[in-house]
Amino acid sequence: MGESIWQQTRIAHWQLAGCWPAAVLGGLAHYADDTRHPLKSPIDASELGWLSQATHAHTLHGISLGSAAYKEWRLIPAAKRGQMVATIAEKVRERRTALAALITLESGKIGSEADGEVQEWLDMCDFAIGLSRQLHGLTIASERPAHLLLEQWQPLGVVAVITAFNFPMAVWAWNAMLALVCGNAVIWKPSEKTPLCALAVQQLVNEALADCAAPPALCQLVNGDATTGSQLVNDPRVALISATGSCAMGLAVARLAAKRLARTLLELGGNNAAIVTPSADLELASRAIVFAAAGTCGQRCTSLRRLIVHQSVLPQLLSRLVNAYRSLAIGDPRQPGVLVGPLINKDARSRMQAALAQAQTEGGELLTGNEPLPCGLPDGAYVRPAIMAMPAQTGIVMQETFAPILYVLGYRQFDQAIALNNAVAQGLSSALFSNDLHELGQFIGPAGSDCGLANVNTGTSGAEIGGAFGGEKLTGGGRESGSDAWKCYMRRTTNTLNLGQALPLAQGVVFGLPAAE
Repeated sequence: MGESIWQQTRIAHWQLAGCWPAAVLGGLAHYADDTRHPLKSPIDASELGWLSQATHAHTLHGISLGSAAYKEWRLIPAAKRGQMVATIAEKVRERRTALAALITLESGKIGSEADGEVQEWLDMCDFAIGLSRQLHGLTIASERPAHLLLEQWQPLGVVAVITAFNFPMAVWAWNAMLALVCGNAVIWKPSEKTPLCALAVQQLVNEALADCAAPPALCQLVNGDATTGSQLVNDPRVALISATGSCAMGLAVARLAAKRLARTLLELGGNNAAIVTPSADLELASRAIVFAAAGTCGQRCTSLRRLIVHQSVLPQLLSRLVNAYRSLAIGDPRQPGVLVGPLINKDARSRMQAALAQAQTEGGELLTGNEPLPCGLPDGAYVRPAIMAMPAQTGIVMQETFAPILYVLGYRQFDQAIALNNAVAQGLSSALFSNDLHELGQFIGPAGSDCGLANVNTGTSGAEIGGAFGGEKLTGGGRESGSDAWKCYMRRTTNTLNLGQALPLAQGVVFGLPAAE
């Protein structure tokens, strides 16, 4: 088996040591073209080094190696594939602190969220290990005597995983851990904004592959931009494209994949809403809303963007939220007590400012978010999370701005609140805060929320890995993580076994050939 693209294009070797960034700056893996892309931390805009991107030839070579690795890996029993994932988990546990620190350094997440992302990777490993002994099919009763119908799930092939900056390790793990136990090879194109996290993950996985004598090209990394992503989507040897990111990116992937009827798994943006009814526990709702809207500086696909509140409790809830927002500790996410770190870059900050300005021209009232930032912040893209009261759900409210802006709307009838929840193009996450059983039943029923995630008395963010994750409409319809999402990474075969000597046909069809002489 040939070396992986990682091994062939690596120039300098670096170790995943106990701290960052020193371990990174000791030498970066990069590609052999001469175009250098500078890497900066969103925390203080400090230079972390530079990275080159994969060339067209590198990516072609990687797909070839992945195809060969898949043909070998699919023959390994699933339980043994699970043992390799267990080895990955051991190495993640050994480097947990360093991995979380790198997530913070490169994406700007606060420490507990970064550590939670590493925990999510470990949870996915545990889930996949158990799944490796449960890749079950069906036996189906046959209408014909002495016949057996079976349904089996088989590996797909090469799975391309395209991920976003906001979860630089966990979303890859959702896909890769399942794809591996299902018998596939994986090629990962991470976000251009968080390549160091991807390099750290790849180093760790390489060690696990070597320890388990698995094909070295089973998991590969190609740092690149949209051109590299398009190359993966267009290549007929790639059986599945799993893409996480904006709706615009997902539409581009879907159009390219449709040209060859390629399978896609799309988990895209969400203009997520929460409904607060008169019976809601406002203290519980307030805490959930603040985390959902301001956590990760509003940069989750499940972040709360729209708050739909009954007019009778609107003043009381807004008072709680404004006070909570003004108490949020904003700053360097490496510092204790900080709850809101920076946006990923200054372009994101400019988009937030433009959205707030547009909302005001549309009649919005900025309730909080215009206060001065704390003194002494480093040179990153820091912002105050904002609450904007809106007269109607039109214009900017219908768009997803990937920043901590919470648009507040009032309602009088519960049916009106459901209609507002469902009125946007995306359908990822939603929440209801209510102690009314009838409202709860309507919200999670067929005439309720049209989102893939419909939560009650908890926020829109923070899904557990046990449930399938994803949404409808422009969110893409894909499902990742738990439940039966593993089926996305496999192909279904139906087998008919004739165990007798006769040849009865289905539906009683008679096809009488003359007897053989």
